[in-house]
Amino acid sequence: MPKFIHSQMTVAKFARCTAMLFFLALPVGCNLLPGKGEKDSKTKLQELMTVPELPDLIREATVIQGLQPIQVIGVGVVNGLPNTGGPANPSQFRDELLEEMKRRDIKDPNHFLELDNTALVRVQATIPPGARRNDPVDLIIRAPNESVVSNLNDGWLLDTRLRQQRYLQNKIRKSEVMALGTGPVLTRGSYTPGEDGTLQTEGTILSGGRIQITRKLGLVLRPEYQHAKTSSALAAAINRRFFFFDGTTRRGIAKAKEDDFLEMETHPRYRNNIPRMMAVIQAISTAPESSATQTRLAELADQLSDPATAADAALQLEAMGESAVPILIDALASSNPELRFYAAESLAYLDRTEAVGALEIAIRDTAAFRHPSLLALQGMDHQLAIDALKRLMNEVSIETRYGSFCAIRRQGIEGKSLLGGRALQSFYLYQIPSTAEPAVVVSLRESPEIVLFGDTGSLNIPQFLRGPNGLILKPDLKQPGNLKISRFQVNTDDKRTTVSDSLPSIISGIVSVGGGYGDVISILRLAKAKGYLTKQLAVDPLPTAIRVYHRDEETESAISDSSSDSAADASDVDSSDTSTGPASESTDNE
Repeated sequence: MPKFIHSQMTVAKFARCTAMLFFLALPVGCNLLPGKGEKDSKTKLQELMTVPELPDLIREATVIQGLQPIQVIGVGVVNGLPNTGGPANPSQFRDELLEEMKRRDIKDPNHFLELDNTALVRVQATIPPGARRNDPVDLIIRAPNESVVSNLNDGWLLDTRLRQQRYLQNKIRKSEVMALGTGPVLTRGSYTPGEDGTLQTEGTILSGGRIQITRKLGLVLRPEYQHAKTSSALAAAINRRFFFFDGTTRRGIAKAKEDDFLEMETHPRYRNNIPRMMAVIQAISTAPESSATQTRLAELADQLSDPATAADAALQLEAMGESAVPILIDALASSNPELRFYAAESLAYLDRTEAVGALEIAIRDTAAFRHPSLLALQGMDHQLAIDALKRLMNEVSIETRYGSFCAIRRQGIEGKSLLGGRALQSFYLYQIPSTAEPAVVVSLRESPEIVLFGDTGSLNIPQFLRGPNGLILKPDLKQPGNLKISRFQVNTDDKRTTVSDSLPSIISGIVSVGGGYGDVISILRLAKAKGYLTKQLAVDPLPTAIRVYHRDEETESAISDSSSDSAADASDVDSSDTSTGPASESTDNE
């Protein structure tokens, strides 16, 4: 074939292919040409590049993340039971436990689970918001139906790993280990009378868990505010108010991790009230201080004088920091106890000692303000706060006394030292001077402790008192004013001691013959039921976290008007224990 014919055919094929490609590309490739598609792309790009205008307060642009408690569970073994345990029947729990024991190289785990002094149990704990690694947490212990056990009293939970579990895609998914648990079991039967068998196979281990993770807190930006610059601006606003000093370096608590998420560290002042910290953060103004700040302060001062708006006004003033202190101090002079409380609560979190007197009055006089006021005083690092709490331990109200006691004790070793605590085997015994009626308090949460307020006198046993686990108390006929305490158990040497009939001596004597915290509580409960203990016996009498504050008739209408607004404001928050809202008390996850 001649060369020119071949060239013509090649050119013709090229032209046809080019035309086909053009027409094929035309429907989808028209954006390459000037027109509507290009304008749409530019509009979308401009929208992405446009920084949303910041709202007045951070809460208008964000939603709190991380305030929901986390439930963790595991399977463990209670050991050291006085032949009240038994073999664990085949079940998914036994299989789970055997797998765990094999991973830990425990020899002959099947034989171990068949012993009469062991019992398979389910273990549960709740990890609160803002928890840090090694924080203590209470454990809940239950013997499942597959566990042949009659009584868990006197038992010890061996090291148990707890994880979060979720059912996803028809399969149980487990997290990494989030808590470790161990310790002596306090059965429900020790403090609850009744014939129900589960009272002896369910219980708690106070502060028996140790958290293995640090929970993160954060703020999620609402869709209309999601932008990298907005996220950074909100973090900057938070860090102007809350910051740490690492040596000589100032570091804020907020970090913009994404264009839609801010990560928060816990500020030390709010360590005991994480939800309030997050509520204060959300009440921060996005604008830095300027001439408009004085106008805002004046507006909030007016709102602070109205019971319907005072709670939120105090929260916003607290979020402003030192510049709001004069207004809050002025509000302490109000004749309205509700307004005084809101102002004092915010001042306490600003570490102002002017709050101490008003909070002390609120705790003493108003039940609805007792819990949040104690919480506010608890975090104040000042001797005036300690002195106020000590004075409150002379009040008639047992919950006021014990709540004030706990506020000091929660300060750790220093608090226990201030209270004169004495360690007795697995629990603490405190003797607190008090001018109020003597009372005996036992704890069922946080810390195994028995608190004796005032002179609790003696235990007047006419013949004998039979307690759990072979305990017998009877008067010493040869030495009036003394008691003989004996303990008889199978396969164990008998133990005896003689003590005075004063309550502190009796409690120490029970421990000396091998009794535990549950045994002491059982003896106190039985003695009270029989009339041998004449003083008040209270079980865990802490102030209730949720109570309604009833205003007078002049402001009654404001309650109904503001309650629906308060509920709407709290709808985006996982927990409501931030501050006392209109006509209601706040709650708190300790």
